[in-house]
Amino acid sequence: MGEDDGPGPSVAASLDEIRSLLAGLTETVGRDHERAAHRERVIDRLYEDNQRLRHGELQAAFEPVRAALYRLYDLVRREAERETVDAAHTPVLLAAIADELAEVLARTGVERMPVATGEAFDPARHRPAGVQGVDDAELDGTVARVQRAGFVRGDRIARRAEVIVARVAAEPVGGD
Repeated sequence: MGEDDGPGPSVAASLDEIRSLLAGLTETVGRDHERAAHRERVIDRLYEDNQRLRHGELQAAFEPVRAALYRLYDLVRREAERETVDAAHTPVLLAAIADELAEVLARTGVERMPVATGEAFDPARHRPAGVQGVDDAELDGTVARVQRAGFVRGDRIARRAEVIVARVAAEPVGGD
């Protein structure tokens, strides 16, 4: 055999085997690519479905809050359109608005935290907004007045109550 005769039978068989293996690999890669593209389409569809569901759940969760805000809006608008203003009515109106807002918050799972005058100051529940002098030593370190309500969500404090803390005035040191 000369150099011009081409590859020998064993080399030709090896080349045919390599071609066959490459064709099989090409087919396998093509199937894997099709499966991957299908998975990507499924993932994209599931993501879009998830986003639609989340949006719907959010809208459903907001609905009770919206209903309460509509009532509050109507109350404020009705009061704004009154022709006569009764100064004695203003505190009652503002208290009604505050109560309605507390109800809106309650619909989101946040409720007013009860704080009573005379209870012990607790830095976990109360935020000091100032002090008020008292003569009775038993009142020292207690809540003298609540300035802003606190709110809780379940067992967690969402906002500490802002309070004025009672303090006994210190005795002057030294003589006259």
